[in-house]
Amino acid sequence: MNSLGLFRTLLGAKQLKHQVLAWRGFAAAAYENILVEKKGAQQNVALVTLNRPKALNALSSALMSEVGDAIDALNKDESVGCIVLTGSEKAFAAGADIKEMQSLTFAKCFTGNFLSHWDKVAHSIKPVIAAVNGYALGGGCELAMMCDIIYAGENAKFGQPEIILGTLPGAGGTQRLTKAIGKSRAMEMVLTGNQITAAEAE
Repeated sequence: MNSLGLFRTLLGAKQLKHQVLAWRGFAAAAYENILVEKKGAQQNVALVTLNRPKALNALSSALMSEVGDAIDALNKDESVGCIVLTGSEKAFAAGADIKEMQSLTFAKCFTGNFLSHWDKVAHSIKPVIAAVNGYALGGGCELAMMCDIIYAGENAKFGQPEIILGTLPGAGGTQRLTKAIGKSRAMEMVLTGNQITAAEAE
């Protein structure tokens, strides 16, 4: 099932329209890296789409800042009962923005509190569903695991390939992955960088 089919099933909608809505002063046009829409018969499901297709939705600080801001706004919107976080057919998110990370030192990462916006997904007071199709690698896999539920399309692939770059999952992946699939499988994924399909993840 592709992601469009997934949303039809999830929301019970007859048609999906890529129309950005503004409500209660929540101007979607203010975002450059995400799209925010309301879906469902009662317009009570918020769809947040990562929208950096040329970079396979690489999770830049600007993108994650917008995701955090959107989560904050949606939590305050009484008409929203659930938040769905998704990407494109090709990639949910292919990982952190490597180009952006190249100039960062450990001190900059630590003092900059770069996970503050990511944490808003995990700490949302409303349920957050990750609708994953395509690649969910590195930070993309970690972002999906921060959500309360993960629905994966047939083409979804999950992985923590950080070791290939000589680093480790830095957004809670070592902890959440272990809790989700157990120590042995988590160690295998983290130490080999191997990817798994949606069927294998289930």
